[in-house]
Amino acid sequence: MTKLLEYGSTIALLVSGIIHLIPVYGVSGSAALTQLYGIEVVDSNVAILLQHRALLFGILGLLMLLAIALPSIRITVLVTGLLSAASFIVVAMWVGDYNPAISRVIRADAVASALLAAGLLTEWHFAYGTR
Repeated sequence: MTKLLEYGSTIALLVSGIIHLIPVYGVSGSAALTQLYGIEVVDSNVAILLQHRALLFGILGLLMLLAIALPSIRITVLVTGLLSAASFIVVAMWVGDYNPAISRVIRADAVASALLAAGLLTEWHFAYGTR
C-alpha cells in the first residue's frame, strides 16, 4: 500500500498526460476534429478555436509527463490538470445536450479528474503531511 501511495501522483500524471495528449490529433485539421468531437467543423473560426484547444491540451499533457521527472512542479501541474478536466465536465453538464463523442470526453475527463485528485492528495501528503 505504501508503494502505491508513493507512486500515486506518478500514475495520475502518466495516465492523465496520455489522456490530454489524445486531442493533439485535432491540430491536423477539420477532419480530425470531426472524428474527435463528432461535429462537422465547416467554419474556419471554429476550426481555429478547436485546433488551438487541441494544442493547449498537448502542452498540458506534456507538462504532466514532465512533472513525473520534476517533483518541484507536480502540485502545480496536478492542480492545473484537475481544474482543466473538471471544468470541462462542469461546462458540459451546464450546457447539456451533447453528442456521444463529447460524452466520451466527459468520461475520460472524469477518469483524469479522479486520478489527478488522488495524485494531488498523495503528493500533498508526502510534501506536507509528514512534518
